[in-house]
Amino acid sequence: MERVSTNATLFYRLFLPIFWIVFFGAFTLSVFITNRELYGEIPGNYMRLGSAIFYITGLVVLYFTLMRLKRVEMDDQYVFVTNYIKHYRYPWHNIESIQEQNFLFLKLVTLTLKTPGSFGKKVVFAASHQLWAGFWKSNPELKEKVNFVEN
Repeated sequence: MERVSTNATLFYRLFLPIFWIVFFGAFTLSVFITNRELYGEIPGNYMRLGSAIFYITGLVVLYFTLMRLKRVEMDDQYVFVTNYIKHYRYPWHNIESIQEQNFLFLKLVTLTLKTPGSFGKKVVFAASHQLWAGFWKSNPELKEKVNFVEN
């Protein structure tokens, strides 16, 4: 069993969102609690509305991006997926397709399952460039079992 997701998954999935939620949540809460008329040159009502919109937008973006990431390990028979609380394994015959895409400095990989698993029909993870390439170099026959789409 080889890990193919990046070590930074724990940072992206847990630490960064928790820090963001706590820091900007405290900021937004303090803007509402202080109830000042002006914040520098910004009127109080606009500051409260702006900080609330910023906070809610950030929560939505984090939820649909970083908080979806999973840790993935693979071998020649199974794909092992975890969200750091629950661990599941999926046989290769249940993997419909694998799609790679580059997003900024991350290589995001989406595993699409034939039948929905415990994490849904799609599993998204940030692949380690070296580990991902090394796995496929040592297991080229697995690319033939799935619809592999490279970016």
